[in-house]
Amino acid sequence: MRQAWQHSGMNPLPSHGSAAAPLASAMILAAGRGERMRPLTDVTPKPLLSVQGKPLMQWPMEGLVRGGFDHLLINTAWLGQAIHSHYGASVSLPDAGTAQIVYSHEGQDFGYALETAGGISRALPKLQDIFWVVAGDVYVPGFRFEAFALERFRASPQLAHLWLVPNPSHNPLGDFGLSGGLALNLPRQAEGPPLYTFSTIALYKRAFFELPLCDIVPGNPQGTAAPLAPLLRAAMDQSLVSAQLYEGPWIDVGTPQRLNELNS
Repeated sequence: MRQAWQHSGMNPLPSHGSAAAPLASAMILAAGRGERMRPLTDVTPKPLLSVQGKPLMQWPMEGLVRGGFDHLLINTAWLGQAIHSHYGASVSLPDAGTAQIVYSHEGQDFGYALETAGGISRALPKLQDIFWVVAGDVYVPGFRFEAFALERFRASPQLAHLWLVPNPSHNPLGDFGLSGGLALNLPRQAEGPPLYTFSTIALYKRAFFELPLCDIVPGNPQGTAAPLAPLLRAAMDQSLVSAQLYEGPWIDVGTPQRLNELNS
């Protein structure tokens, strides 16, 4: 269940369409504490841990820029200033191009991370009407963030489109079902229809994070911390979430062992 926290004196983010900066076409999730990565994450935010010579979060950042999505939003909490200091407002990414970056500093604004749905709701005023979301701690070097996928999604009646992957050993029962191009809210059990793991890569329409699906005020000025999975499952029950299977390399870099394997 989501929990609302009141933070006195907090101003909302600029309203949708503010002339202060172009709206971002993608959001990189980078606010987590990275508990399973300790002690590495005691001094370095997990998205900045090095994978094959570059920060982990830079792999999806470069993929987005190569696809033409070069206005990015990064949310932060734990050691968030380190991420801001590393990338700033504009950064040249090798073999990709230049990214313009805005931030949603949840830790600075509220003192805690807002979880995925709460964080996206907080960032909503700085995002385009349709936008990508990807976690900053997944390694998926071959994924192509393509304009035609966004336009296909724009023309669909669904409010979210997910990329699912075959289940890794640390998530053997999967997350969601898949049939006829729709993601399905099915029970996780050893026997029954196959489920797949949510890669964290998705496209969303703004309406997904508005009423009636989501009751957090856009911009989340009150600092409501809320997970994403319950929203996705409720939307799946209304056939509002499409999905497809991605079978290229994908790793949730959640433990020091997985990090070491990638760098070995």
